[in-house]
Amino acid sequence: MEENHNKTLTPEIKNKLGKIKHLALDMDGTIYMGSKIFPYTLDFLSSMKRNGIGYSFLTNNPTKSVADYITKLDKIGIKAEEDNMYTTSLEAIDYIKEQYPQARKLFMLGTPSMVSQFEKSGFEACTDSAEDIPDVLVVSFDMTLEYSRLCRAAWWAAQGIPYIATNPDKVCPTDQKTILVDCGSIQKCIECATGRKPDKVLGKPDPAMLIGIMKKQGLKPDEIAMVGDRIYTDTAMAYNANAVGILVLSGETTFETALEVAKSAKENPDPEFFPPDIIVRDIKELGELLIESRK
Repeated sequence: MEENHNKTLTPEIKNKLGKIKHLALDMDGTIYMGSKIFPYTLDFLSSMKRNGIGYSFLTNNPTKSVADYITKLDKIGIKAEEDNMYTTSLEAIDYIKEQYPQARKLFMLGTPSMVSQFEKSGFEACTDSAEDIPDVLVVSFDMTLEYSRLCRAAWWAAQGIPYIATNPDKVCPTDQKTILVDCGSIQKCIECATGRKPDKVLGKPDPAMLIGIMKKQGLKPDEIAMVGDRIYTDTAMAYNANAVGILVLSGETTFETALEVAKSAKENPDPEFFPPDIIVRDIKELGELLIESRK
């Protein structure tokens, strides 16, 4: 793990970056923060296209449907298509269809936009009623969370209903003076109330989305980099997929925290907090290093 703020490439880092053909880009904290695009993002994406480096957008934030994410990106100047957008909602839909093929009714803690993605895929959203028994409980990052629905979700968890969570994130990055309580924290609330954890937690660091991109693009693990601002999701996902993990310091994680994780990993390796291969200030610096690596 190296910090590259001086833009000097060591032979090892140059070799790693020189092989990269595709970037899996985290979104919030990496290409934008909250509702504000970083000033260097559009130039970075254009530079990657000019230099033949592909990219996909990955997010653990399931609050928006794919269509709504594409609309959001378009409003800030980023053109995206459905085939290069990967969300944990899509992963959850695929997982339920594979693991619970008879499931139709879901009790979901999630935004209306997220629920619409599940309904588009053929599922039915259960109401907040003890009589409306779900086949699967889905807990997500719900920015429209109602207390009664949280209590109902805890009830279904306590009854042994199959229970999945869309992502492990404790908080969501924001440029506002608040803390956005994310899915991981909601899971902890249900666990505290019932003693039950989800049967499956999807999203990063689970490698499924990254492996899916590799298969689709015909890439080897050392030809794709997961780029994001979190060690416990983004760079851990890269580790779990044997890909290159690149940490940007434009979001949640500080360089000091990254150093602490690196030290801890040496003393007691833990894949959930595996340190990144490379640390950069932001994607602007990453773009410069990727171009330099090809000289």
